[in-house]
Amino acid sequence: MATAGEDTRSADGELLALLVAGGDLRSFLGDLVQLAARQVRHAEACGLTLTRDGSGVTVASTGPLADRADERQYEVDAGPCLESMRTGSVVRVGDMATEERWSPYPARAAQLGVRSSLSLPLVVEGRSSGALNLYATEPEAFSGEDEATAAGWAEQATGALAVALRIADSDSRAESLLGGLDTRATIGQAVGLLMAQERCTADQAFGLLRIASQRRNIKLRDVAAGIVSAFEQELADRSGRW
Repeated sequence: MATAGEDTRSADGELLALLVAGGDLRSFLGDLVQLAARQVRHAEACGLTLTRDGSGVTVASTGPLADRADERQYEVDAGPCLESMRTGSVVRVGDMATEERWSPYPARAAQLGVRSSLSLPLVVEGRSSGALNLYATEPEAFSGEDEATAAGWAEQATGALAVALRIADSDSRAESLLGGLDTRATIGQAVGLLMAQERCTADQAFGLLRIASQRRNIKLRDVAAGIVSAFEQELADRSGRW
């Protein structure tokens, strides 16, 4: 049986694969919540909440159960995912049927079939930016092992999310300046290569790209393209020697 640490390393590898795949931000976030639901053993649904105007908005989910459970919280502006997002703490609910916090949310969640939940804060660049919300239809579904796995995974997901949001921002500027040039794939590939070479997180790899861009006074996408090009040339040289 895989340990929590092994599960986290596996998740990190899958997050790296998502980053280098080159899809748009919406696709990345959709894949991210699907991966979260697979990694946490007893999770049946997952939603990703990001902060907006003091409340939250679900930007990706595994399906209707997570969507509705999130929405019931936004309707009353109270609930475990909002508390996790606002306080930066992990919030676990053992049984919505007996939960007394955030009334009337727990009763509304139970009506949907949600009996337990686990919410983990996503802290991007030093500030709370959202929460990852895991749901189950059984009471007391989430064990301490589930929480440890989810916490370790959320830490990796936070770094990947920070990079994805920055890449999306780079894409937006590139579209306005260069008539639709898509740079996400190249930057994502460069981040992946640096993670492998330097044995660092996605956020640290993006920081290395940014530092190189500033020091050399060239655009971030050009630094990324240079890293990818050098790697491809190295592969070609090795193939030639073989």
